[in-house]
Amino acid sequence: MGRAYQNRKVSMAKTSDAKAKVYSKYGRELYVCAKSGGVDPDGNLALRGLIDRAKKAQVPAHVIEKALDKAKGGGGEDFAPARYEGFGPGGCMVIVDCLTDNPNRTFNDVRQCFTKTKAKIGIQGAVSHMFDHAAILAFNHADEDTVLDALLTADVDVTDVESEEGKITVFTSPADYFKAKQALADALAIVDFEVDEIQFLPRSTTAVSGDDLILFEKFLDMLNELDDVQNIYHDAEY
Repeated sequence: MGRAYQNRKVSMAKTSDAKAKVYSKYGRELYVCAKSGGVDPDGNLALRGLIDRAKKAQVPAHVIEKALDKAKGGGGEDFAPARYEGFGPGGCMVIVDCLTDNPNRTFNDVRQCFTKTKAKIGIQGAVSHMFDHAAILAFNHADEDTVLDALLTADVDVTDVESEEGKITVFTSPADYFKAKQALADALAIVDFEVDEIQFLPRSTTAVSGDDLILFEKFLDMLNELDDVQNIYHDAEY
């Protein structure tokens, strides 16, 4: 699986209003997570993890509180997840995850990004079978054996454990994400996760260069400008 994941999840930092986009992204995710599973982080593990990630992304407390208060009220928008797959410029494979309150609008907006950059949107499952869906936890620690032992003792489905320059990266199935975090917290007492997320990892890469690279960067910028787009995954190798 390897460290390629670090370059495969597209950051929102390329947009001119990067902070606003990040706040909006987390605000929407927090609202949906709290509305579906409850606003108490102790009883909603998914919400607890999302709040931790939002704080690491420097999302202000008032943005987090506003999303939870909104969910607590029970009203508001009815967002639903939507996933689009296809082939970007140069033939690279792309997955676009969205949260939308209007699927028709979101599909049309995402499709425009594909068509205007000579890319091709596909049907569900068109490329996702070439990605691994994995939970990733990275943190500073020197003893790989201790980490692996803690995970296996907790019956965590470990896909891979990597150790490099004092940092350990754990890959596990999304179903065992919370179990893995708890096992590490119990065994290591204090764990500050530098990477704490679930994402799609490409099984191989597609080289993109020249004019295709210019189009690919335009393609990513267009997608990142869409409010409904939450995450973009790809297998492009620059």
